[in-house]
Amino acid sequence: MTILVVGAGATGGYFGARLAQAGRDVTFLVRPHRARQLRERGLRMVGPGTGASAGQALRPDLVMAGELTEPADVVLLAVKATALDQAIADFAPAVGPRTVVVPFLNGMAHLAVLTKRFGQPAVLGGVIIIAAQLNDEGDIVVHPNAQVSLTIGTQDGTRTTQLQTAYDQLSGAGFDARISDQIMARMWQKWVFIATIGALTCLMRGTVGDIVAVPGGRGLGPAILAEASAVSAAAGYPMPAGVIASTTRTITQAGSPVDSSMSRDVAEGRPAEVEQILADLARRGASHGIKTPLLDLATVQLRVYNNSRHPSH
Repeated sequence: MTILVVGAGATGGYFGARLAQAGRDVTFLVRPHRARQLRERGLRMVGPGTGASAGQALRPDLVMAGELTEPADVVLLAVKATALDQAIADFAPAVGPRTVVVPFLNGMAHLAVLTKRFGQPAVLGGVIIIAAQLNDEGDIVVHPNAQVSLTIGTQDGTRTTQLQTAYDQLSGAGFDARISDQIMARMWQKWVFIATIGALTCLMRGTVGDIVAVPGGRGLGPAILAEASAVSAAAGYPMPAGVIASTTRTITQAGSPVDSSMSRDVAEGRPAEVEQILADLARRGASHGIKTPLLDLATVQLRVYNNSRHPSH
């Protein structure tokens, strides 16, 4: 059984490396710059739960666009939503009649794009939890106390042979892997969370602790959460009370250093996934007659940023 990991950043690199450590047949589809980096330095992970000793480097099998000749059994799609179309063109030759595609992307729009191209049975829903990023050397730094998990499921909630095949390949590799019969609900829950904390920290240009420390700051996160959860409920996926409570704690905790991947992208000059995370959520709300002024404001702000710094996005 073969696994193709599309992208070797913090997320794809971590899961792919852990699978390789567990003896799975893993190949990374990468861009030329990342290929040079990995060939020169190797794939290195730093932090807890990496299964690697200090200084140890994995020498992964690498392939670049145009070099794929055989179908993979499982494709892990670990790219930013802004790179989805190019990624599909690159990995499409590796999708055969029995291939399962497991996307790690944020939001929900990618499922429709992938399903249209490869068919619903081939495209699973996926939710990953990981706190990691690349450092200046291209190493994967896993944050202390990070909880790492991967949950997969079919879009219609059924148990299929393809789903079981994917689970068998992805489990037992040093991170929590599970199957969910409610993967769409799980994806909506993650979407609401990342949209809330992304809009909050991008609008305010600060951490949760920075925001709640000022007058009026403590109520902003829950107000954004109320908009996002109203959209989810209108779409047929109401947020469980426990999810609302835990998210509220996260976005109102005094002194918290928590920010968001979106705000880190902006701080470091990278394109923001505004269309896929915020604009699509607000657009779905509008289709149900739900007003989302805070999500709209964050969307406009990040569109201005993208247009000024990354016009192609």
